[in-house]
Amino acid sequence: MNIIIIEDEKPAARLLQRKVEKLGLQVDQMLHSVEESISWFQNNPHPDLIFLDIQLSDGLSFEIFENIDIKSAVIFTTAYDEYALRAFKLNSIDYLLKPIDEEDLETAVNKFKARNVATPNLSLDFEMIKKMLVNPIDREYKKRFTIKMGQQLKMITIDEVECFYSENKGTYLHTSDGRDYLLDTTLESLENELDPKDFYRVSRKFIIPLKGIKEIQMHSNSRLKVILPTYKDDEVIVAREKVSDFKTWLG
Repeated sequence: MNIIIIEDEKPAARLLQRKVEKLGLQVDQMLHSVEESISWFQNNPHPDLIFLDIQLSDGLSFEIFENIDIKSAVIFTTAYDEYALRAFKLNSIDYLLKPIDEEDLETAVNKFKARNVATPNLSLDFEMIKKMLVNPIDREYKKRFTIKMGQQLKMITIDEVECFYSENKGTYLHTSDGRDYLLDTTLESLENELDPKDFYRVSRKFIIPLKGIKEIQMHSNSRLKVILPTYKDDEVIVAREKVSDFKTWLG
């Protein structure tokens, strides 16, 4: 029986490993990012069971399943509220809310043991799960940003945003009048704070608003290039693995 843990933080992964192994299971591998996980799955036999953290350092873990056809059993480990998970609870072995309770973990493991893990027959709709988590019911999204400029504070509304981008380990907001402002956050955090109907993360570097798109051009390697009205510092390229989802988002 092969078991892996995909968890953003290494201390949390080690803690979960100890709890799992107390229940008589051996953890064979720990992964910590989307990129690392995709590479591992491309070069190793797929495990019987995955303990899956939803938010990793370089994006949502569902990106792994967009790139790799994985049929392993899954137990979610997540800090998301329970109401956002009810819609797909029956589609997985179980889910564990952080901090993980040892009794809940044992229950989830027992569910897994009760299944025929040699021939798992799971049909997880990861795209549906992703949309539920990014856009849970009755969620309030970011409407404005407070920017510190010296001794002053400047308010920028969401309608003024032309794009968000990362550069030199910083995250910036670019406005429709061509100005850039440093934000005290990350693109990963912003992705969960913005309305997914209006904003889309086209790559690791850019999040763009639907209304800010001036033009879309074909680009190399089946990618797309987005032209924005005033941002010219770098090319805004839709990553190849995101093109299909991006087109769906455009409607």
